Amino acid sequence: MGWYKTFVLPVVRWIDPECAHGMALWALKHNLVPKPDGARDATPVLECEVFGRKFANPIGLAAGFDKNAEVPNAMLDQGFGFVEIGSVTPEPQSGNRKPRLIRLYSDRAVINRMGFNNDGSAVVATRLRKRARRGILGANLGKNKYAADAVDDYARGVRALGRYADYLVVNVSSPNTPGLRALQGREPLAALLSAVLVARDEAAPGVPVLLKVAPDLTEDDKADIAAVVLDLKIDGMIVSNTTIDRPVGLNSYEQGEAGGLSGPPLMAPSTKVLADFYLLTKGQVPLIGVGGVTSGKDAYEKILNGASLVQLYSALVYHGPGLAQEIKEDLEKRLRQDGFASVGDAVGAAFPEISGKHAAIDEVVKATGISSDIEAGQNTDVTPDITPDASPVVKPDVGEKAPNTPKQD
Repeated sequence: MGWYKTFVLPVVRWIDPECAHGMALWALKHNLVPKPDGARDATPVLECEVFGRKFANPIGLAAGFDKNAEVPNAMLDQGFGFVEIGSVTPEPQSGNRKPRLIRLYSDRAVINRMGFNNDGSAVVATRLRKRARRGILGANLGKNKYAADAVDDYARGVRALGRYADYLVVNVSSPNTPGLRALQGREPLAALLSAVLVARDEAAPGVPVLLKVAPDLTEDDKADIAAVVLDLKIDGMIVSNTTIDRPVGLNSYEQGEAGGLSGPPLMAPSTKVLADFYLLTKGQVPLIGVGGVTSGKDAYEKILNGASLVQLYSALVYHGPGLAQEIKEDLEKRLRQDGFASVGDAVGAAFPEISGKHAAIDEVVKATGISSDIEAGQNTDVTPDITPDASPVVKPDVGEKAPNTPKQD
């Protein structure tokens, strides 16, 4: 990691962001990016099983970095437990006009308005067919910008990529395709997901289907989405995509640029939405937490708030590809120090009334308020982080020691 920050980042910051991204993909394809020590070593504490798939660790690469499935295995070699390619649309498309990727250096954040630029499902399917299959790979599906029938586009994506993926993602939450987020409404979402499940059963039986949602949802939106997910028995959810909001406190001049914001400013609001969906689904639906993750502390916070797995992407711009290994090492330390034998034992520990799990009292600050134990006066030293329009979220501190509470069935 030191080599990236010392030698690469000072140069990269003067290069157009999209050009720099292309250079990174080229370097990865040609094995020019050093592999972190121990990146592929087994770590039993971090191993987990989610929606019937075994993950070497819970830290994943979010969609957007490897849109066209060019370097999935190279990113697994960087220490990621799984990679998600895409978003992929049935037909190739060039996306929105450039510039469409903006770095917010002062905030360590990114704004993108890419517009689902990709090579199309046929080309991506060919790459996946030729790939040496190892690790866990997810395929993120989108619709073409001017598609007359969105439902048909997603079904086509399932039929093209389903057989090559370990899970499929229905992405209806990007802010950069006109009308896409309208598909999150209860009736259109139910119709879309029903069609996707039919296509999955025909083309790729047994492959899990996940739904990726936006962070910019009303309470009614979240309740409707959760109801549809539970009714149709969707295998999991990814929470969340980029935000069209601009949280108070941004310092970068470019913050007013159009597009979806990602990076640290998204951490608190996306974790709040994650916790909301954990509560709404009563812990019955596996969740992948994404948005603002830059450290093991951030990943641990997502897990305590209900995430079975965690993803990142924007942080790579500022920390380099070896970040996944650093997060894994930090996360392992935090789990052990709080008495958890595995990632699964910590999932949802901020909500013991649902999960039956407990973290250190000082870390159980729920998204809906302080835990009942704290309210009862057992500990009054908690100082939750408060963000505008958001309830407290878990902010773990490595130094705390948790009781080793047995997992409840």
